Amino acid sequence: MKPAWSVLLLTTLIGAGQGLFLALFAAELAGFEARIFFLVGTFVSFGLLAAGLVASFFHLGHPERAWRSAAMWRTSWLSREVIVLPAFMAAVFAWGAAHWFGISNIWIGVVGVVLAAALFICTGMIYACLKFLQEWHTPLTLINYTALGTASGVTLAAALAAWLQPELASSYAAAALALGALAYLGRLASLARNARLRPKSTLASAIGVKHPRIAQIAQGAMGGSFNTREFFHGRPREVVRAVRWTFLALVFPVPAVLLLLGQEALAFVVQYAGLLAERWYFFAEARHPQNLYYQAIA
Repeated sequence: MKPAWSVLLLTTLIGAGQGLFLALFAAELAGFEARIFFLVGTFVSFGLLAAGLVASFFHLGHPERAWRSAAMWRTSWLSREVIVLPAFMAAVFAWGAAHWFGISNIWIGVVGVVLAAALFICTGMIYACLKFLQEWHTPLTLINYTALGTASGVTLAAALAAWLQPELASSYAAAALALGALAYLGRLASLARNARLRPKSTLASAIGVKHPRIAQIAQGAMGGSFNTREFFHGRPREVVRAVRWTFLALVFPVPAVLLLLGQEALAFVVQYAGLLAERWYFFAEARHPQNLYYQAIA
């Protein structure tokens, strides 16, 4: 598949925003009194979510019709995501406002946690529900979206705590290391699974011709088409392999070392760069069945 930068930014930004909110609420439940830290964290979390929402508009052919994307909520995980994301943003805003005015906000936080979990499910299931893309059609897709997003948000919480609430920094760093390790293992598991996959379709089954030898001679058109542009990334194998090794280094190993060295802010920056590479590879790795035909000349 062709990775779209709008979707890469959407999924990584909102994942970090969700993880950051979960980290903030966990500190509140633990009994920490850190009003300024919570307010700044809320602002950053809401900003990440808003930035992800804005990025999603660049993936639409007609942004003015974006409201219609929620119409199919009964059957579409994308429609559900479109509904849950603004609802979660409202909960984050309300939680921060409650801190600002000094009123009870535990139940607002609980609602926020439920909506964060629902948003992780909706985002992951957009891809995991597609049976014809074997690389995505696995529970590991949902697990990895949730784990990687949460880990990045906790790493960001560690960076903010190092600046505003130093007594929380070490706890957040330890949590980021643990969550990052689990997320990394989950991603390695998905890589191992996908490496063993074999296409279920063949040229023979695609065109309905039962013959042992079928060779593609021409695409049927002199130039490219929507199929060759949108369902294949168009990059050589060397680039794809380099992106894979890049994200394998930047998603966890390098940030882990930086966290141990007390460089929380740099750890988040490096990890986020790794997440962009990971998400690019996630899309590039998926082999659309139609590419059995078109990829030969894409």
